[in-house]
Amino acid sequence: MFSWLEHILKTDIEQYRLLAIFITMSLESACIPIPSEIVMPYAGHLVAKGSLGMFEATLTATAANLTGSWLAYAAGRFGGRSFIDRYGRYIFLSKKHLAMADRWFAQKGEVTVFFSRMLPAVRTFISLPAGIARMDILKFSIYSFLGALPWNLALVYLGYVFTGNWEQLQNYLHEFNIVVFAVIGLLVISYLVWKKFRKT
Repeated sequence: MFSWLEHILKTDIEQYRLLAIFITMSLESACIPIPSEIVMPYAGHLVAKGSLGMFEATLTATAANLTGSWLAYAAGRFGGRSFIDRYGRYIFLSKKHLAMADRWFAQKGEVTVFFSRMLPAVRTFISLPAGIARMDILKFSIYSFLGALPWNLALVYLGYVFTGNWEQLQNYLHEFNIVVFAVIGLLVISYLVWKKFRKT
């Protein structure tokens, strides 16, 4: 993580508190890669100092995630398909892939959105394909909120517990992210191998 970004985020949260949390977490869910692993633990640090309440910080972040998610969802729903129709071939996407995404979100959209909200990086971008697949907006909103809530609460609580041990907490979160990415990579590779052998 770039130290300058961490410094800016911590300074803004210290100064503007709930407003800074709302803006940064909205941007994170609107496909702007602002790490909640910095924002929310530092909010937990402010909770430990008595400058914020744990639940108000958590609910503000979760409402912000939902707001940002709506923006990304709308971008996918109203512009994503035409973009893929026009430029998809350049990024190896086709109408067949759109049909597959439609079926996936129709059958497993709720589970996908819920658990994606607790996965690093994936949580930032999941709203876009959900919008492109035209997932039901009410279900999308409910499961986005329910998935973001425990993630934000956990990060605030960790910041509260590890206040004064910021570097140690960031190391733990970094290791967690590596494990998650490795697991996702293995699952993707396993799926591709299974699909290849299934055809033979």
